[in-house]
Amino acid sequence: MRAAAAWIAPRRWASLGAKPCPRLGRSGGDGTVDQTTRRSFTRLAAGAASAAMFSIVRARGDTPQFHYKFGSDLPLSHPNTLRLKEAVDRIREQSGGRLTIDIFANNVLGGDTSMLSQLRGGALELLGFGGDILATILPVADLAGTPYAFKNYDQVWAAVDGDVGVYLQKRIAGVGIHMLARQWDLGFRQITSNIRPIKSPADLKGFKIRVPVSPMRLAMFKALGASPTTLNFAELYSALQTHLVDGQETPLVVIETAKLYEVQKYCSITRHVWTGQLTLANMAAWQRLPADLRQLAAQNINAAAVASRADVVKMEASARQRMAAHGLVFNDPDPLPFRDALKTSGFYAEWRGRFGNEAWGLLEKYSGALG
Repeated sequence: MRAAAAWIAPRRWASLGAKPCPRLGRSGGDGTVDQTTRRSFTRLAAGAASAAMFSIVRARGDTPQFHYKFGSDLPLSHPNTLRLKEAVDRIREQSGGRLTIDIFANNVLGGDTSMLSQLRGGALELLGFGGDILATILPVADLAGTPYAFKNYDQVWAAVDGDVGVYLQKRIAGVGIHMLARQWDLGFRQITSNIRPIKSPADLKGFKIRVPVSPMRLAMFKALGASPTTLNFAELYSALQTHLVDGQETPLVVIETAKLYEVQKYCSITRHVWTGQLTLANMAAWQRLPADLRQLAAQNINAAAVASRADVVKMEASARQRMAAHGLVFNDPDPLPFRDALKTSGFYAEWRGRFGNEAWGLLEKYSGALG
């Protein structure tokens, strides 16, 4: 029961259903809870049940030699979370119970920046999230997230499984974090909006858009004339629901699994950034593991990351149709005017300077010249 409680007890009950807490407090004028609240509560109950399913089942009297926590900002239903669950189960079984990893999905351990602090301080041993957040302490961690760098997945996997990935591992180790070799796919990011579809850079002028706590994403949308606001993912649904921001940008699978289509009207398939999910480990915690357990953990988690890539592509292929059925209106803008606007603004020149010629050269080896 210890592991199951770890899923349900943390402070964000709402995160189990990807809904903000204020939605639970809404009631009718006569003091009765309205239908939206009942539906929200039903989803919370379902989320709690799902969370319990992700608990670690141990034999009686089985005490692991190493008991680690894995934090994530992804919903329980995301393909990456499901594949990770399979991986940690295999790790427990193949290690004979010596290494047990509990998964804390859906920001139950706090927002992205909070979990990064926990990882660096040693309170959290493992963490899965994008390089864009890690870029707050190491800008080059978001190298693969350079806007419009990749046109397709062939370019993506060649880069992050190749020289770009090796380079990032070395640089990330320099800030006391071990990065596993294989990145998970979060997908190409798209823009959703409450006020208008985004058809050209002109539609972004003054547009209040939520971006992750990412220096490069913030700079990108400023260069395009938008008014970006940085928020942790845990705060996103509420920010859209209360119109604190007009829109946001995440991959289709995240839009669907986090139910953002409930609080957005339009989705523009801009494919402006590819986002990968890094598997990060506190360096001291990683090195505490005997060599055989490090190898076992890396082998299984890396294999799960690669397997999940096909899951994400398959889910994305049908996500658009499912969300359109919920009323989300899609459009497909030409990406070239957006890329040209970034080039003209000096965006690429600025970030080449920030990343350095070595990193930029490795990126352009796979992406081609960016300007």
